[in-house]
Amino acid sequence: MKILRMVQQDNHASQRVIAEKIGLSPPAVARRLQHLRETKVIRQDIAVLDETAVGRPLTIIVHVTTENERLDLLDAMKDRFNRCPQVQQCYYVTGEMDFILILNVKDMAEYNEVTRRLFFDAGNVKSFRTCVSMENVKTYGPIPV
Repeated sequence: MKILRMVQQDNHASQRVIAEKIGLSPPAVARRLQHLRETKVIRQDIAVLDETAVGRPLTIIVHVTTENERLDLLDAMKDRFNRCPQVQQCYYVTGEMDFILILNVKDMAEYNEVTRRLFFDAGNVKSFRTCVSMENVKTYGPIPV
């Protein structure tokens, strides 16, 4: 758990630094990290970018309601959302809507193009509601372990 807490804060920390902070040897830390990656406890090692710095400042939250909840149609939607690079997060949820999507786009013209492709052209979307983020206060965070 100590290793997981540390790599969530700084995944670039060396095994030697981690070992010193938690009282293990660097080879022990390396073995544990390898095991955590192999068992998919650590799913991915990524860099978190500043959206504005790379010219993609808009975060858009979309509530999607489906026309039909047949499993093959839902699976097709999940696949479509998963393949779309603008969709940063996708949640299949209970309640009034069926999906919540978090998108990142450079401008509203790009969002318009994405909505046409994801919601109008592909079908099975009864309705969608858009919320534009005015400020991203917390966009990711460590999992409490």
